[in-house]
Amino acid sequence: MEDQALSPTTPAASPVLDRRAELSEFLRTRRARLRPADVGLPDFGRHRRVPGLRREELAQLAGVSVAYYTRLEQGNGQNVSAEVLDSIARALRLTDAEHAHLTHLAKGKQHKKKAPARPQQVRASLGQLLDSMAGVPAYIVGRRSEILAWNRMAAALFGDWAELPAAERNWARLTFLRPDYRELFVDWEQKAIDIVCHLRMDAGCYPDDPRLSALVGELSVKSAEFRRLWATHDAKEKTYGVKQMRHPLVGELSLSYESFRMAGDQDQALVTYHAEPGSASAEALRLLASWGTDANRVAPAP
Repeated sequence: MEDQALSPTTPAASPVLDRRAELSEFLRTRRARLRPADVGLPDFGRHRRVPGLRREELAQLAGVSVAYYTRLEQGNGQNVSAEVLDSIARALRLTDAEHAHLTHLAKGKQHKKKAPARPQQVRASLGQLLDSMAGVPAYIVGRRSEILAWNRMAAALFGDWAELPAAERNWARLTFLRPDYRELFVDWEQKAIDIVCHLRMDAGCYPDDPRLSALVGELSVKSAEFRRLWATHDAKEKTYGVKQMRHPLVGELSLSYESFRMAGDQDQALVTYHAEPGSASAEALRLLASWGTDANRVAPAP
């Protein structure tokens, strides 16, 4: 297992995210993405003055009064019941992850988690597990997209994170601020969307985390793409899929990834990448394994 030092603690003076504003914008953007035809309502075409559903239409679908829904969309969700949130989630056609995010934002103190003061630690047994996965790039990611631990194959595929300052071992910073990571992911836009959606889930769980707020503030200043994606208020959990990558040594790879939440700390996830057996990508991973952490220093053959 590689070095797992974490980024330094952000000063306590860092601003925190405004939960009421987050709730308001999340509901507004979810409502804006629906059209009347999507939910079986008549569409009055050019006479509509707002994108998506009106508040009255959403309230009707959810079975609540317009005044009640309006208060909720203005960020006042302290006394809303779980049943009402369920109805609104159904009306907005939220995913399970979005529903959970809405609940965290709306219920405030009842569901808000307090960010632990101590840095996240990776269990020794998990470090041993990473080291045993000799042919599989794998790492553990924690809150705020911080990279907590990784194995030799992950270093060969993504670059040796041990060479970076602790504060830079962070997927959000790598994705939005490092040109080499823009080149590494063939569909960089989708990778960026995924990172922002995961940070949104963190923000719903830990709205008072100053380190998360500082990260969002830094990226908003330094990256126009991050500002654009953060403004969508999209949220989703880490899951599984396929990533197309372009490595400087072995060229293009098609790798499947899987995310597993860690027992004992649901804020940590083990992420693994693998190639289809017998494929060109599997052979590329075998070559990377032979180079190890030197893989990203080797120039491609002319």
